[in-house]
Amino acid sequence: MAKLLDPFQLKHLTLRNRIVSTSHAPNFVDNGHPRDRYRLYHEEKAKGGVALTMIGGSTNIAPDSPSVFGQLYAGDDSIIPWFQKLTNGVHEHGAAVMCQITHMGRRTAWDDGNWLPVMAPSGVRERAHRAFPKVMEQEDIDRVIGDFAAAARRCQQGGFDGIELLSHSHLLGQFLSPLTNQREDDYGGALENRMRLTLQVLDAVRAEVSTEFILSMRITGDELIEGGLSADDCVAAARLLEATGQVDLLNILAGTPYDDLGLAEWVRPMGLPAAPHITVAGRIRENVDLPILHAGGIADIATARYAVSDGHVDLVGMTRAQMADPYLVDKLARGEEGRIRPCVGLGYCVDRVNQGKPAVCGHNAAMGREQTLPHVIAPSSARKKVVVVGGGPGGLEAARVSALRGHDVVLFEASNRLGGQLVLAAKGMTRSQVWGVVDWLTSEVNTLEVDIRLNVYAEADDVLSEAPDLVIIATGGWPEPPSIPGGDLAISSRDVLSGEARVSGDVLLFDEVGDHPAAVAADTMAGAGCMVELVTPDRAILHDLGPTTSAVALRDMAAGGVTFNCLQELYALTRNGNRVSACLRHVLTGEFSEHLVDHVVVEHGLIPMDDLYHGLKSGSKNLGQLDHKALINGMFPFIDVQQSGQFHLARIGDAVASRNMHGAILDALRICSRF
Repeated sequence: MAKLLDPFQLKHLTLRNRIVSTSHAPNFVDNGHPRDRYRLYHEEKAKGGVALTMIGGSTNIAPDSPSVFGQLYAGDDSIIPWFQKLTNGVHEHGAAVMCQITHMGRRTAWDDGNWLPVMAPSGVRERAHRAFPKVMEQEDIDRVIGDFAAAARRCQQGGFDGIELLSHSHLLGQFLSPLTNQREDDYGGALENRMRLTLQVLDAVRAEVSTEFILSMRITGDELIEGGLSADDCVAAARLLEATGQVDLLNILAGTPYDDLGLAEWVRPMGLPAAPHITVAGRIRENVDLPILHAGGIADIATARYAVSDGHVDLVGMTRAQMADPYLVDKLARGEEGRIRPCVGLGYCVDRVNQGKPAVCGHNAAMGREQTLPHVIAPSSARKKVVVVGGGPGGLEAARVSALRGHDVVLFEASNRLGGQLVLAAKGMTRSQVWGVVDWLTSEVNTLEVDIRLNVYAEADDVLSEAPDLVIIATGGWPEPPSIPGGDLAISSRDVLSGEARVSGDVLLFDEVGDHPAAVAADTMAGAGCMVELVTPDRAILHDLGPTTSAVALRDMAAGGVTFNCLQELYALTRNGNRVSACLRHVLTGEFSEHLVDHVVVEHGLIPMDDLYHGLKSGSKNLGQLDHKALINGMFPFIDVQQSGQFHLARIGDAVASRNMHGAILDALRICSRF
């Protein structure tokens, strides 16, 4: 029975364990190249013990396959020196490294890059990326085959141990799937014809690289959609690949990421079952004699252990799990499985990339910031006293990091439990996994023996009596009624989720923010039997969420009977007997409408709870101010401007301004890792 930490022989290459970070595009790209930020991100996982890190998710090979979410470009030789620097760095830490290459076909945009038409086997549009593709001619096919071979050569010159050809949903997979291939020539019809381009690319690539260069293919094991590739089709395709003798590894996935919910099923956020397609990979493994890799929502060691030990896969992809904790393997090897920071499926990574932003991990603020922030906290040269006020995620992170620095840490929390806003965020079904963040942080601060004092509404005297060297104000924020006529008739979403307000019947939920809180409130109220109408002034519901988390949240709300109303602002509220009349104004036309409901619930952010901060400010060395340049560059962030001050003071998270959990945790790490 194979174990996660057992070595694995992949052709000539001995992998030190069975855990892989699969190819993805974190959008750390610089002019199409993997420069220092990109390199250090992968080096950190190599330091942490990963066996193989695959870089370059959807690395493009040609100008008519433009980047749409921060991919690398291997279509010319300028990338080779950057490849070499990255592969040298990863190899120095004992990990193997491969690069994924692809032509995206229709799965990209025509109005970006060089504004070339996108191509596909047939003129079938994809909803997710929206372009109408050109039907490929033989000359296009011949050119793409050459582009694949040239990109493979560049990868080998760049020092990689191998490459992965991405088939599923991209050009090679578009030829393979009957959903997207309606051709009547030698590239359409029977499975063997639909595989023709893939086999021609394999021939061309193998002719360009050495025999020991590892070649993986990322293919589907079942498209799980009517009219798509069935499980039997995918087994037949895998056998054809095996028969070529040119493929060394199959990376199996399932589903069809052709719209937002399909993408969510593929890169699973919270609110969806974890790792549902392990058996799909296992079926391919039963039918071919090639090593099998699978990644798809495998976020914890127990699931990974099952996938390997039960024989479903040879290698297990734990990509987002290692974004949350790049030292996952190292901690497992040390017997510290309980200290692995868990991926809870927040979706900040994949959704930000699909919004054109760099990936972040919702609760590992060092991920992607390796140039300035540490994953491993170094001890301070001097032990100091740190007081943290507030036991939400930002305050807990401040306490954790300060304790790892070797400081004496006291944490005051006004309520009877830790967690702050996450106590409310975990309500309902869709976002309940977020509580895993609190579980981990609480376990860490207890392990590090932080002095936690619950049910203490700390005031200035309580803080000063501790004789602190550093005070962190992480008191969060508080909702205020909307500034409209009758605003006091509204109930905050916080009061609904905390149980302080009980609602029933018809509810108008007005969302000014467009983020998770309104979705959680709607899910919770609908689950309690309310008829909920979600109203927003934005042009789309949950405007600020990315495609995977919004798709799941919208699906769950729709299933719960929630209705949606966009481009409407809350103008006034009046009492009408036992009910409330809500006057809405259309933000574009100015037209008014009246809605008679039992309750109006409002989500419009928080105002800082900063009285304690202002009460302590005059006694601090830095008057509560931070040096932003130093903070951003990972340096000591305080400038002493008051000689009589007794301590350094900083506030973080919602105590500064209404933001999100990642913002609070980032504040804490930036400040406390350098104090």
